[in-house]
Amino acid sequence: MSAWVLPDHIADVLPSEARQIEDIRRKLLDMARCYGYELVMPPLMEHLESLLCSSDQGLDLQTFKLVDQLSGRMLGVRADSTPQVARIDAHLLNRRGVARLCYCGPVLHTLPASPQSSREPLQFGAEIFGHAGLEADLEILTLALDTLSSADVVGSTVDFADARIVHALLAQSGLSADLTAAVYQALAAKDTQALTSASAAAPPAIAAGLAALMQLYGDISILVDARARLPAIPLIAQALDDLAWLAGHVQSHAPGVQVSFDLSDLRGYSYYSGIRFSIFAAKAPDALVRGGRYNAVGAAFGRDRPAVGFSLDVKALVRAVAPPPLHAAVRAPWGEDPALRAAIARLRAEGHTVVCVLPGHESEVEEFHCDRALVLQSGGWTLTTL
Repeated sequence: MSAWVLPDHIADVLPSEARQIEDIRRKLLDMARCYGYELVMPPLMEHLESLLCSSDQGLDLQTFKLVDQLSGRMLGVRADSTPQVARIDAHLLNRRGVARLCYCGPVLHTLPASPQSSREPLQFGAEIFGHAGLEADLEILTLALDTLSSADVVGSTVDFADARIVHALLAQSGLSADLTAAVYQALAAKDTQALTSASAAAPPAIAAGLAALMQLYGDISILVDARARLPAIPLIAQALDDLAWLAGHVQSHAPGVQVSFDLSDLRGYSYYSGIRFSIFAAKAPDALVRGGRYNAVGAAFGRDRPAVGFSLDVKALVRAVAPPPLHAAVRAPWGEDPALRAAIARLRAEGHTVVCVLPGHESEVEEFHCDRALVLQSGGWTLTTL
């Protein structure tokens, strides 16, 4: 095998796509700043126990591990930035009130999330710490939708779930830790037969409730069905009330966005503790955004703060939108004439892209649309339209 062949699901990003990724990254960060989010830049790797602050087996399996040659301790290359941002909130900022933080940087996965996925996503995300109310969930959702809108994503659908529903059912199931894990795995895989087997020892009402979750997906009417089919547990009733409130406000904020529900959805990392959501788009094969409430993540760092956030892969987002037209530019000849160099410098200072054509390469400008040219006319360098 050639030495220059890259590993599976790892790829170079070439000029046109790289420029689009960078343009969209700036739009996302600008939108987060408009909402009052402060940018943080966690390190690409750190001590393994900090990255794996929860018992999430999926996150553990996705994390590359190595030995630090300086300390001998185990390090991890981050597979998800959320635990790092929770650490920053808990230990470095240590604010009493609300903290709004955002980030954008590469993460590395041991395995691709899907056949089309990269193992090196460029993860953008935003998090709110310090507010337990639904107002924070709504702000995160509206920010997520506005970031997609800023990137010209069309045909968005928000799919809701709530981790409290499964937690409430399993809390009254009496199942062992192994069977509880099997239930989670069956729900995540949408495996009805495995779910029936794993929940067989639970009380009939709880087993029936778990089985019903598999069928509770669809539009807003699903919440009515859920109240009729799930056990009358206060935490479940509260979760359904919160989902209805949040869905109504999302539709008011973005009337063109579709809303759906999948009450058995457990995809993604397992640190979510309440409302969770995925956002799909017309041209994307999988969810573009995943997020929700994860109040317990900060507890591993000694500060159990309410938290809610979302993240997305900028590379996947770029593949879901139309490629932009080539960037407009000015074509200029190469030369040593001081007046020519001064004219080029002036145009660049004004924000124009000026491509100097090297001798013998007059037809090789591919990444820009040169719609103007700098030409010598009447003894001076003049900008003309091509």
